[in-house]
Amino acid sequence: MKTLLLLVVSAGILAASLAAGAGDAGPSAESRIGWWRQARFGMFIHWGPVSLTGKELSWSRANSNTNCPNNGETPIEVYDNLYKRFDPTNFDANQWVRIARTAGMKYMVFTAKHCDGFLLWDSKVDSYNMGATPFHRDVCAELARAAHEQNEPLGWYFSPMDWRDPDCRSTNNARFVKHSQAELRELLSHYGKIAVVWFDSDGRPALWDPANTYAIVHELQPQSLVDNRLEMETYDQWAHQGTLLTNQDFYTPEQRIGAYDDTTPWETCMTLGTQWAWKPEDTLKTPGQVIHILAECAGGGGNLLLDVGPMPDGRIEPRQADILAKVGAWLAANGESIYGTRGGPWKPTAGIASVRRGNAIYVHILRNRGEAIELPDIAAHVESAAILGGGPVNGRQENGALTLVVPMAQRGEYDTVVKLSLTGSAMGLAGVELPATCKATASNVYGKQDSQYGASFAFDGDEQSRWAADDTIKQAWVAVDFLKPQTVNYVRICEAYPERVRQFELQSRENGEWKTLLSGTALGASYEHSFAAVTSREFRLNILDATQGPTISEIEFSYK
Repeated sequence: MKTLLLLVVSAGILAASLAAGAGDAGPSAESRIGWWRQARFGMFIHWGPVSLTGKELSWSRANSNTNCPNNGETPIEVYDNLYKRFDPTNFDANQWVRIARTAGMKYMVFTAKHCDGFLLWDSKVDSYNMGATPFHRDVCAELARAAHEQNEPLGWYFSPMDWRDPDCRSTNNARFVKHSQAELRELLSHYGKIAVVWFDSDGRPALWDPANTYAIVHELQPQSLVDNRLEMETYDQWAHQGTLLTNQDFYTPEQRIGAYDDTTPWETCMTLGTQWAWKPEDTLKTPGQVIHILAECAGGGGNLLLDVGPMPDGRIEPRQADILAKVGAWLAANGESIYGTRGGPWKPTAGIASVRRGNAIYVHILRNRGEAIELPDIAAHVESAAILGGGPVNGRQENGALTLVVPMAQRGEYDTVVKLSLTGSAMGLAGVELPATCKATASNVYGKQDSQYGASFAFDGDEQSRWAADDTIKQAWVAVDFLKPQTVNYVRICEAYPERVRQFELQSRENGEWKTLLSGTALGASYEHSFAAVTSREFRLNILDATQGPTISEIEFSYK
């Protein structure tokens, strides 16, 4: 693996180093992927004529090929003619790249061809492309030029399937594959160095001639990284990733944070909003949520490829750009705890993530519960501890524990990073599981499927998961025991399906009895409320009335 000097480095030098790594070809996967593992954070971009509808890219198209899985709400004759109205006159490739760089994103991956078959370049292989739109311009060419000029590594997402093409998975599939490979050759031949080729899968048989498809990539872009989806054939392979085949460089958990793995390269791909493409008035992740996801990915040894969906006029929505700018401002101050790091030694949870580099460990405090952070001790001596960019931290190593005391007044708005300086290297330390910090229970779980909808999912810090009650349930409760007293005065509660809850109360348990802290008549997508500080081990959301089974994706307590 290449070694980039990242211990003391400016943001500008880091960007140049990453860009240089993206362009260097090497004889092995390790030599090619070094820059990518240093980068940690990238921008995914899903875009095309579908943005005119505000619906999901490709999946919103009605089915015209029974061998393909899409069955969307947009009629074929409407979806396939959207390109005739696609005129993104405010598209500015340089601005897209600037937004990514301002966000601290060190590479970009763009949907040059998604599963609907539309090509976002001026193709000579297939006429269903940008050249046939009122806009006429080659979007891929402009984005490649801007990315290269700003030293931002650029990758192409390329769908090996095309749900619009009747040859796809038919008796004429061999003809389809040759056509698709010709498109790929074109895409990899005319736009300079391409850092990543991101293939996809739709969970059906992968009839894409992988050997020759990989050969095209290696011939035309020998330094390019390739993801693991070209040969996926089932949902199970998509859901349970972790190993790589020959010609694959990293695996790709989707819409979830990957499990701890500091050996095999991986990258979580996740949307900033709720779907893969722009949606009007979409619910977007907050800067704090993005930072937490990024820290958990880095803490697990992986990257985060965060998706944005540009609007029909070509602009990245100002709301999205503003969120990314705030993430970038945080990274400008705390980037040494993300870039160029390796996950661990403590395996990440929703409350704590850690990364390491050289003689340093960076502990990300993601949930503000209590001033004392107790971690299992490590086989290394901690020489000093300090808040990154701030003051010293009181810490002690004794009785098998490492305790850090970080006063609430010193906590950051999104994430508090404590830098531990060791007397020796942190890189040889084994990964350590953090002990459970809570135990969750509920009065009812949907279909008794605790592994998918259990009470713990309301408190796991992952808003993609949820506790759910049976549809017929109108009264239910979900509770958490933090195993030791916690002082809290603030709660955030998110319904996975808003507006179901019509009456609720938040309670703490004192001397065996539940005491109501606050009550209300609606939760919605994100309910936030402060209350008089209380110290207790147990808290409960008691739902007194719901239109149907309540579904809670997140309950977060903190002290502010």
